[in-house]
Amino acid sequence: MMTEYQVCTRCVMDTTAGEISFDDKGVCSFCRAFDANTGPVLDFAKTEDCRTLLRSIAETIRTAGSAHRYDCVLGLSGGVDSAYLACTAVDLGLRPLAVHVDTGWDTATTSSNVRSLARELGIELHVVPVDWAEMRELQLAFYRAAVQNCEIPYDHAFLASLYRVADRARIRYILLGGNLATESVLPASWGHNASDLRYIKSVYARYGAHARLRHYPTLSFWQQYFCYPIVKKIRLVYLLNYLDYNKAQAKQELRKRCGWEDYGDKHHEAVSTRFFQSYYLPMKFGVDKRKAHLSSLILSGQLTREEALEKLMEPPRSQDLIDDDRRYMAEKLGVPLDEWDRILGLPPRSDSEFASLDTLFALKARLVRFLGLRRRSMKAPAVRTSAGGKVG
Repeated sequence: MMTEYQVCTRCVMDTTAGEISFDDKGVCSFCRAFDANTGPVLDFAKTEDCRTLLRSIAETIRTAGSAHRYDCVLGLSGGVDSAYLACTAVDLGLRPLAVHVDTGWDTATTSSNVRSLARELGIELHVVPVDWAEMRELQLAFYRAAVQNCEIPYDHAFLASLYRVADRARIRYILLGGNLATESVLPASWGHNASDLRYIKSVYARYGAHARLRHYPTLSFWQQYFCYPIVKKIRLVYLLNYLDYNKAQAKQELRKRCGWEDYGDKHHEAVSTRFFQSYYLPMKFGVDKRKAHLSSLILSGQLTREEALEKLMEPPRSQDLIDDDRRYMAEKLGVPLDEWDRILGLPPRSDSEFASLDTLFALKARLVRFLGLRRRSMKAPAVRTSAGGKVG
C-alpha cells in the first residue's frame, strides 16, 4: 500500500525515509529520537564538565601513545568535520598521524585542503592510495547492480584503511569527524550498511570483473567489533561530540587558520560522492540527502526550518555541473558515455537480492540497546560517540 506523502512539522524529513513515523502533531520519529538520545549529549557538550571530560580523554590518548611518534590516527577526508577535528586534536596537544584515503575521486580542492591543513597544523600526512583498478571495478559493480548505496566502496575503504594504519603503527586511538551536531539524522532505509563486507563481496561477485578482491582494503565484522577493539584495543573516538560544534563557525575558523576552501555542500570533497548525492539518489530512488543533513542542523539549532525549506527549493546542483560530473565519471571509469547512461538508467534493485550480514548486525544492535538500557538503569553516564554515515 502506498504511503501518503508527509513532511515533518519540526524538521524537513519526509516519507522518502521508509522507517519514518509521525505523532499527532506531525513531528517525526527522527525528532523524537533526537530529543530522547542526542539532545542531552549536545546539551552536555556545552558544559564545563564536558570540557573537563574532553581534556581527560586527550590525556588518556597522550599517555597511551607516549612511547610512540604518534598517539592517534586521524581520518582526514578534507571535509569540514575532519578538518576541524584536526585543528581540535592539535589544540588538545595530541600528536596525530593524519591519514587520507585516496580512492581516485578527490577534487583538486580536496587535495589542496588536505595538504594545506597538514602544513599549517604541523602534522604529518600519510596518503593511502586504494588500488585504482579494483576500486574502478568495484564502483562499476555497484552501479551495474543498481542498488541504493553506490558509495559503499569509498566508505568501507576509508575505515578499513584507518584500522590497518593504526594496527601496523601500534596506535590505539583513531579519531573520526563523525558527530551528532550535524549528522544526528541518518535514515537506515536510504542505503545499506557500508560495514557489511559480505554484501560488498556479493555485489562484486555478480557484477565485478574478477572472482574476488585482492588489493582493496576490507574490514570484516569480526575485525571491526572483536579483533581491533577487544584483542588489539584500538578505539574509535569522536572528539567533536565533546565540543559545542557549529558547522558555520567551524568553516569560518578553518578559512582563517588554514586557508581551507568550502566545497559547497556536505561530502562534496569527492566527485563520486557529489554525483551520487546530487544526481543518482534523487534520480533513481527519489532520495535527497540534503533533507537529513539540513534536519540535523535544524535539530541542533544551527539552522531554521524556513531556511532549510528555502535551500530545498533549489536543485542539489545545477544541471550543467551534474552533466560535467557525469561525463567525468564515465571517462574516469573507462566506459563510453552512452554505456554509462545505460547503466545509470537501469531499474533499481533491492539490497535483499544480495547476500548480507543483516541478521548479525541486527543481533549486535539489540545487544547494544540492551547494554544501553542496563547502563541507564544503573544510572551510569552515557555519551554517544558515533553518528554513523560518512566521515567528515
